[in-house]
Amino acid sequence: MHVAVLGMGRMGRALAERLLARDFTVTVWNRTPGRAGEVTALGATEAADPAEAARDTEAVLISLADDAAVREVMTRLAGIEGPIFADMSTVSPDTSRALGEAAPGGRFVAAPIIGGPAAVVEGNAFTLVGGDRELVDDLRPIWTEAFAAYRYCGTDPGDAVVFKLLNNYLLMSSVAVLGEVVATGLAAGVDDLLLRDFLLGWPTVPPAAHNRIDDILSGDHRGWFTTTLGAKDVRLAVEVARAAGVDPPIARLVERRYEEAAELGWADADIGAVVELLRSRRHAVRDEGR
Repeated sequence: MHVAVLGMGRMGRALAERLLARDFTVTVWNRTPGRAGEVTALGATEAADPAEAARDTEAVLISLADDAAVREVMTRLAGIEGPIFADMSTVSPDTSRALGEAAPGGRFVAAPIIGGPAAVVEGNAFTLVGGDRELVDDLRPIWTEAFAAYRYCGTDPGDAVVFKLLNNYLLMSSVAVLGEVVATGLAAGVDDLLLRDFLLGWPTVPPAAHNRIDDILSGDHRGWFTTTLGAKDVRLAVEVARAAGVDPPIARLVERRYEEAAELGWADADIGAVVELLRSRRHAVRDEGR
């Protein structure tokens, strides 16, 4: 199966690498040249623009940072007939529905990914798929070969995105609270190794947050999911809630925590860097008391 992957961020590169490992023919494109070297070395072909990448493919997989980028790239794909377009980015439900209307021939599905780049490469991630069932079934080789599992979320592509945003909000809130727990425990003088063991064993700490415990305790925050992206995803979840008549106060607080972390110099750091808000303020309080 010949597939195009548009967007060579960490997730796009991981997706291309996984598809190549499963014997797909892969063409890639990235807005900024020079980021596809890892996957071209594995056998991918790099195109000069998204339309060139999409030609003569059976599927076009889009993995970009935000709504504006996805909308802009879709306009550059106008007139490309044949492939099914699958957006795997985390965007708003309204954007996903608009992409469905803009896609050539209406051949569009939403397929946001649950799991990080490492999980994608290893085939341990899964995806939420929304759109016309026949189009979804046509892409079954991708869902079954690239992912551990996939879940069909209905004909509305926006619904798949809503589920993804709810999932990401749970992750962002868990990591933010975990940062507060770690900062409080260490400030209270508890043993850091014992705290780590407890956090990994306590049922109150969700498994999805386990891989960030070490980074929050003492890491350099070099992960892939930045505080900027974290704030964006929670903001989108808040927008979904408000559009449905719900005003979520906790979500608004969580969104602001990641915004503050980004503003204080952690914009490109992993979401575990939200703990630095507590550390910096603790030092500030101690300095004021001297």
